[in-house]
Amino acid sequence: MEYGPDDQVERDAPDAPFQQLAGILRARLKRGDWKPDRAIASENALAEEYGLSRPTVRRAIAALAEAGLVYAVPGRGTYVAK
Repeated sequence: MEYGPDDQVERDAPDAPFQQLAGILRARLKRGDWKPDRAIASENALAEEYGLSRPTVRRAIAALAEAGLVYAVPGRGTYVAK
């Protein structure tokens, strides 16, 4: 399923919440909400914004990292890959 940058996570959707969030964040990256080598919103901020738990947000970010879209800097946060 494809998600837009302004979509919200829906509890009754066929995709798991982390998959929905990963799709939404992917769309936000594509739109340019965060520039390369700049930090994305924190796990806490994303959890609050989308009404999800931190482990769910962490799983979505891990999916983006696996795809090479973001990378983690220990103690600093998650950054947009070039």
